[in-house]
Amino acid sequence: MKRLLFLLMIVLAAGTVSAQPKKSRVQQNKTTEQKQQSSNTQGMTRRMQLQYPTALDMPENVVWRRDIYREVNLDDEPNSGLYFPVEPIGKQMNLFTYVFKLALGGYIPVYEYRLDGNEVLDATAKVDMKTILDNYHIFYEENGGKLKVDNSDIPSAEVKIYYLKESAYYDQANSSFHIKVQAFCPVMLREDDFGGEAAKYPLFWVKYSDVEPYLSRQSVRMSERNDASLVNLDDYFTMNHYKGKIYKTNNSQGKTLAQIVGNDSTKLSAEQKRIEAELDAFRNNIFGSNREQHDSADSISNGDVAQKQKVEKQKRQARTKTAKASASPSKSSSSAPRVSVRRQRH
Repeated sequence: MKRLLFLLMIVLAAGTVSAQPKKSRVQQNKTTEQKQQSSNTQGMTRRMQLQYPTALDMPENVVWRRDIYREVNLDDEPNSGLYFPVEPIGKQMNLFTYVFKLALGGYIPVYEYRLDGNEVLDATAKVDMKTILDNYHIFYEENGGKLKVDNSDIPSAEVKIYYLKESAYYDQANSSFHIKVQAFCPVMLREDDFGGEAAKYPLFWVKYSDVEPYLSRQSVRMSERNDASLVNLDDYFTMNHYKGKIYKTNNSQGKTLAQIVGNDSTKLSAEQKRIEAELDAFRNNIFGSNREQHDSADSISNGDVAQKQKVEKQKRQARTKTAKASASPSKSSSSAPRVSVRRQRH
């Protein structure tokens, strides 16, 4: 009996010893997963790109393309939704605050605004957010290498203009015309100490394809007279709801329209209208014949109701006449000419 109890104690002790490594391995795996989740915040970008599929990039081998730079003023009604709310209300925030927080958290890169105004969207032109904060005197706190900016210190109220680059192109693969946003740059308006005209301070360029996966999570109001007219930011840019005057097109000298035509506002306005007319003319020429064919096809498929009714009426009348003719008796004997033969006397 004592021997049996002794063996039982040995078995229980061995089971406890063997179970301890298993528990340790489970705990170790949980700790490893937690570390991976906390250290892989940058991987969130990739997951969001899979969760929120974006539009296809512009093909490189298009047969026609025109790059346009616009100045989008947030005081204009079509663009005013990008300005509000100036400070975040819950999770709702305006475009600049949203992009600023994404860049500050390292989710998207930003690129320097060069003096010539031409964007370079590659690794050589990336700019650190701390440099932006220092250059434009934006108050921040740094703790453990992480930057923190309070909502009240984000210069959202001063960003009232965006420089926006779009590409108008014709995709011959599917015979379609598109206008796609390539990049945009928030511009601060700051008055000097003497109360003169506000100076423009372009902050940085944002590549649209970098921020596109996030834009579907924020909405923008489409009308100042209807608070329910909301659309997400990605659809807002994809459907080209913004309005802006052209200030530059791609040219060999890299000059703006103002540098080309001078300070004459009349000439500048005429040049802007001429470029807009060229874009409209190209689009209309592309879809002109196709639209006519489409309208013709619709007319055939839908049918002209009056014409159909007329044809059906004629068919019914023809069938009615045929039926009456087959049902009526023959009048050949009565209608045959009578021949009178007189007997002549001899």
